[in-house]
Amino acid sequence: MTIKQLIVLGLSAGLITCSPKTYTKIPTGKAYDFFSYKSNQVAKISAHRGGGDLKGYPENCIESFEYLAKKMPVIIECDIDLTKDSVMVMMHDANLDRTTTGTGKLIDRNYAELSQYRLEDNQGNVTPYKIPTLEDVLRWGKNKVTFTLDVKRNVSFAKVVDMIHKTGAEDYVAVITYNAQDAAKLNKLDPNLMISVTIRNRAEYDRLRELGVPDNRMVAFVGVKEPDADLYKFLHEKGIACILGTLGNLDKQAAAKGDQVYKKFVENGADIMSTDRPLEIAKVLY
Repeated sequence: MTIKQLIVLGLSAGLITCSPKTYTKIPTGKAYDFFSYKSNQVAKISAHRGGGDLKGYPENCIESFEYLAKKMPVIIECDIDLTKDSVMVMMHDANLDRTTTGTGKLIDRNYAELSQYRLEDNQGNVTPYKIPTLEDVLRWGKNKVTFTLDVKRNVSFAKVVDMIHKTGAEDYVAVITYNAQDAAKLNKLDPNLMISVTIRNRAEYDRLRELGVPDNRMVAFVGVKEPDADLYKFLHEKGIACILGTLGNLDKQAAAKGDQVYKKFVENGADIMSTDRPLEIAKVLY
């Protein structure tokens, strides 16, 4: 990436960059500016589970987040679950088997027990890295990345919001919800938080509005296939940015047909792409 490209990217996305220049710094109180829709903005890349497919870099791991953040401005999508002693840690699966050297259910282990385990990448390679806490992740991320936080069933939204407040992460976080009721609950806990909401059609948008979730706190996940152009237009007119989940079939399509496909997704209306191929998209877009 050239210096000129970095400058254009920073200006278009409304970011202030620091050293290294790919780190993302959001001015205080400006999470809305980052996550909302603006015409002619540069598309953003969200790394699904913060990585994992790269050899030596496990998913939901600070070292993987750091690796990506030094290469590109990135949104880290990551997963929060709970230990037996109620410590919030970063883990997608309920069981430890797939992503760590441990076995059994996470909820059956105290946080201290997790220190003996090491994270594995998606090819099964053992790394030196440990399971991080949500607090460690949020403190690390300040002035480096933005986050979308996926809250697993064992974890209450109230507990997550308390940690966001404790770490001062309000300026660089959006919390993921999967239904209108949860989005409304989260909005009541903190009306200033940005919320990733599922909007695949007008009915899902209307339900969110009926429950009091305002347009200026929504980031719309439009699904894992491209929506109708009318939905993009409708949401953009309301200032709502759209996340297209390219993870899965659309990433496979790009790998088979060529990564220029990602540019087409952006031209069609995607503002953020949630992907398992962040580096490939970055080469095309930046």
